[in-house]
Amino acid sequence: MQRHLISAADLTRDDAVLILDTAEEMARVADRPIKKLPTLRGRTVVNLFFEDSTRTRISFEAAEKRLSADVINFSAKGSSVSKGESLKDTAQTLEAMGVDAVVIRHGASGAPYRLANSGWIDAAVINAGDGTHQHPTQALLDAFTMRRRLVGRDAGIGQDLAGKRITIVGDILHSRVARSNVDLLHTLGAEVTLVAPPTLVPVGVETWPCEVSYELDSTLSKSDAVMMLRVQRERMNAAFFPTEREYARRYGLDGERMAKMPEHAIVMHPGPMVRGMEITAEVADSDRCTVVEQVANGVSVRMAVLYLLLGGNEPAVSHTRPPVSHHHPSSERSAHTISADEEK
Repeated sequence: MQRHLISAADLTRDDAVLILDTAEEMARVADRPIKKLPTLRGRTVVNLFFEDSTRTRISFEAAEKRLSADVINFSAKGSSVSKGESLKDTAQTLEAMGVDAVVIRHGASGAPYRLANSGWIDAAVINAGDGTHQHPTQALLDAFTMRRRLVGRDAGIGQDLAGKRITIVGDILHSRVARSNVDLLHTLGAEVTLVAPPTLVPVGVETWPCEVSYELDSTLSKSDAVMMLRVQRERMNAAFFPTEREYARRYGLDGERMAKMPEHAIVMHPGPMVRGMEITAEVADSDRCTVVEQVANGVSVRMAVLYLLLGGNEPAVSHTRPPVSHHHPSSERSAHTISADEEK
């Protein structure tokens, strides 16, 4: 693994599969009565959020705390940044505090790359979303969710997504989730199709490793997973489509459209969902929709990334646990005891 995680495009197939396999180990920790590992004890991680995101910040914070890291949450609102402090000054302040990793979300594309390559701070940098550019841990948790559902929880270990057909629908233009997913899914061997109104397709999309369609219905029957994106009003400065009703009619996923998908196919959404716009309540609440799983998987994947960047190379979770006997209550407890090599 490299020192930083800035872009999904930086990951090789082996890097990505290693993260997904490590996340599978971390997910087992979530099934224990005590959901903590001592791996990052004594390490300090800062969540540096220049842009609001409750979901991503809470997910990273849960991951950091489950690995026993010391967590500092830095919100730009109400901080020195709102008084005009530069990213450089903020970084140097964090460096002076002896921070080991920085999880950064920023409205400007390229800010995490700048932080990682500036020499201002000697810490691992993890991109939690920059502008309309990249959101690598979201793509990883999406791939993890797809691998679990489409290949299998145990069967998926060591596997990629070769031959799986993924359709990403909606506001591609403003979506860092779409960019990261196209990069990562291509690396993992999947075939990606983007579906959007022409006004919401980025310039230069023909150089991306995917197909583009302006029509949703024809792609549904041959999709293993359909990912619906939120229309990002807050990034729009013009009218990209006539009305919300028209958008929902052409690009929204409802029960009738879901019925055209293969029986095994899943519906995904990075959240937050706007029910009635890109997805109906019927679809959002169906058992084919993985939104809640994606949130849970996000914690496991972010634990894996933090572990691999900061924790070292020994196995994350020991495989030398004693077998569980269901006859004796104390043996149940010993199965959840963390082994000595994990304490290192």
